[in-house]
Amino acid sequence: MKILVTGGTGFTGAALVERLLGLGHQVVALDNKEGLKPQALRDMGAEVVIGSVTDEPLVRRCMRGVEVVHHLAAAFREMDVPRNYYDQVNEGGARLVAQAAQDEGVRKFIYCSTCGVHGNVERPPADENAPINAADYYQQTKYNGEVALRPFIDAGMKATILRPAAIYGPGDPERFWMIYSRVQKGVFPMFGSGKTLYHPLYIDNLIDAFLLAQEEDKGLGQAYLIADEQYYPIEELVTRVAKAMGKPVRIPHFPVWPVVAAGHVCEKLCKPFGVAPPIFPRRVDWYRQNRAFDIGKAKRELGYQPKVGIDEGLRKTYEWYVREGYL
Repeated sequence: MKILVTGGTGFTGAALVERLLGLGHQVVALDNKEGLKPQALRDMGAEVVIGSVTDEPLVRRCMRGVEVVHHLAAAFREMDVPRNYYDQVNEGGARLVAQAAQDEGVRKFIYCSTCGVHGNVERPPADENAPINAADYYQQTKYNGEVALRPFIDAGMKATILRPAAIYGPGDPERFWMIYSRVQKGVFPMFGSGKTLYHPLYIDNLIDAFLLAQEEDKGLGQAYLIADEQYYPIEELVTRVAKAMGKPVRIPHFPVWPVVAAGHVCEKLCKPFGVAPPIFPRRVDWYRQNRAFDIGKAKRELGYQPKVGIDEGLRKTYEWYVREGYL
């Protein structure tokens, strides 16, 4: 099939593009930046197009002849942009891509949302019926993208929504690197109790879910939480990383609220300069907001089964960080 992957040069998008190419599909990868390995994707046979999902003529050009769309593109942790940029990309972009897909007669549309639409999980584990309680504008605009897709679903578009948990794995230089780098130093400062729940999602498991969701008659009009089999207290996650690295780690505890305040201050100070803050509210939320989910619906209806467990996933991620010079 000819498949369009928006956000196709990012961590998750590139992994999906590689898997699709390996299965013999023709893939168009649309992204607003080159990403980590655009030439490698081109060498594998992907058509890599640099541009925005808010550019209607470009989106329609990329959509020609496409049978399946995986819409992963999103504004995420963008610094030097107005707040409405998130609305334009995450909500407006989803609507524009869905409209182009509908006009082209695409067979299946998969929208990548986020587990963050549920916010802090007060009664873990949460399922898809848990309240929508987005904690920040990224999470809220991702949910708005889900809402923007609903009229197309009501009009007959075959679409499925995935809400991934905390994605990690080889190929990602950012998300779990903070944990590994601090363990490497032998001391991991823990702000708060360390009992906050966190639900990882290994990249290969997520790609399996995307492939299941692209089947034409699966999950029509439904949203699915996608995560690994288990969730963990964050202190246990740190100790498992240390085990994967073969390194001892000391975990001293400190109050969390001063760090919460510092996160808001840093974000406000850094934003006018377009500089990534060393600490920001969403990073601080790692210490204090529960992320724990029930993936039973995805198992029952999509046939999803996470194959890579936490210890194997953490070890493979560590090996990649070492191989690529991050550690």
